[in-house]
Amino acid sequence: MNVVYSTTVSAVGGRDGTIRSDDGTLDLKVALPHSLGGAGGATNPEQLFAGGYAACFANAVMQATRYNTHELVDQDVEVIAEVDLAANFDGSFELSLSLIVMIAGVSQKTAEQIVNSAHAICPYSNAVRGNINVSTSVITR
Repeated sequence: MNVVYSTTVSAVGGRDGTIRSDDGTLDLKVALPHSLGGAGGATNPEQLFAGGYAACFANAVMQATRYNTHELVDQDVEVIAEVDLAANFDGSFELSLSLIVMIAGVSQKTAEQIVNSAHAICPYSNAVRGNINVSTSVITR
């Protein structure tokens, strides 16, 4: 495998602490959400995962069209990632994810083909395949 990018992020204090990248561009407080009994008021790992997946998948959608007649540009694609954290009966937790992919300028069938291709390209999709339930809705606009 040819590594094309690498980064390092450290976390101090778990869900009620801070995260910081090695280059300092990411420097955030994190907090347990109100709905889990925390103070809230800061981002949390689930929001960060949703944001990262949505941005990465949107790019994969555009990449999937780069060499065909339906090449998309930034404003043609919007991805909403909804992450659910569920408690299991044994006290462990698991994630599930729903991607809502909106694509402008193509038919529903073409949009669905593009999204299927994007799942093969996206590193997040490749990382979670078989581990996290991911559902996808495709909407044309």
